[in-house]
Amino acid sequence: MKIPYARALTAVVLASCALLTGCSENGEPVDFNAGAPGNPSSPATPVDKDTRMPTGPKSEFRITRTLDDGTHIARTTLTGAKSHVTGSVWVWAPKEYQDPKYAKSGFPVLIALPGGLGSPKDKDGVTNYWVGGDIKLQENLTKWTSEGKSLPFIVVMPMLNPDTRYHDGSDIPGQAKMGTWLTDDVVDLVKANFRTFDSRDGWAFMGSSSGGFASLKAVLKYPEKFKAAIASGPDIVPDSPMWAGHQKEKDANNPEKLAAQLLKKGGPDVYLAFQAGSKEGAAVINPVNRFRQKYGKGPIHTALQMIPGGRHNAWDYEKGMETSSIKFISDHLKAPIPSSS
Repeated sequence: MKIPYARALTAVVLASCALLTGCSENGEPVDFNAGAPGNPSSPATPVDKDTRMPTGPKSEFRITRTLDDGTHIARTTLTGAKSHVTGSVWVWAPKEYQDPKYAKSGFPVLIALPGGLGSPKDKDGVTNYWVGGDIKLQENLTKWTSEGKSLPFIVVMPMLNPDTRYHDGSDIPGQAKMGTWLTDDVVDLVKANFRTFDSRDGWAFMGSSSGGFASLKAVLKYPEKFKAAIASGPDIVPDSPMWAGHQKEKDANNPEKLAAQLLKKGGPDVYLAFQAGSKEGAAVINPVNRFRQKYGKGPIHTALQMIPGGRHNAWDYEKGMETSSIKFISDHLKAPIPSSS
């Protein structure tokens, strides 16, 4: 079988790089579906009816970090067709994604949001700290998957704020439509480029602090699209100063009000894994407890992982994920179905 010249050249460059000390793959293009059967114009037959093969258009991803197992984190620039927001999105696919027995299988997606404005900054000044090798989210997920605690998630890491203001992951009137960016445009990007699931059983959020708020809110606002979230040290109500004068829109993005509406409707069921460090203080812990007591019933299933000695940071939140939270959401999401062909 002939290999297209561009792909062959990339393969030669990466293979040569692996043999050279100090050579970096960073900046090189990567095709997450290289070698998979079919293509967007003539897709392979998926292993089940819920599996969604990549639809295109294909985005250009360039490597930003390579893990020891050879998997890549890569970045693309997305201009949202619905939000018209332009920003960076990083994606990591686990090693199982390249396993031939999963070549026709959908994978669950975990959209990971940073706290604050995020870090480190990329060349365009956009941020999401789950990308960095210091936190090692992807290495930990690989370990947790091997231990049976986690599904092999495709991890999607979009920017959370387009500037130095908090947008609450929402469409605040007169501002960038960050709610549409996160819950529509980023999702459409993933569906265009990866093997995913049609149903909400394959879609979840996770985030810390302001990213935890955005994760919680996304699942409660669109439970027909997203089934689960890990919300670590989250804000419980929207608090961006940019909501001033827009109370109706603010209420429409308030997790407490959204939870009340979901309870009234009676579903669909959602699974919310809250996390907090024991040293975070009452300002974080008490609102989480109040939310669970008032709304954690019926279709709203909640769990709380208190992290001994934990503080308000990603490293401690990962300890909680390892203890219970990643398994809590994994138990309610769909795993890829292997195929022998």
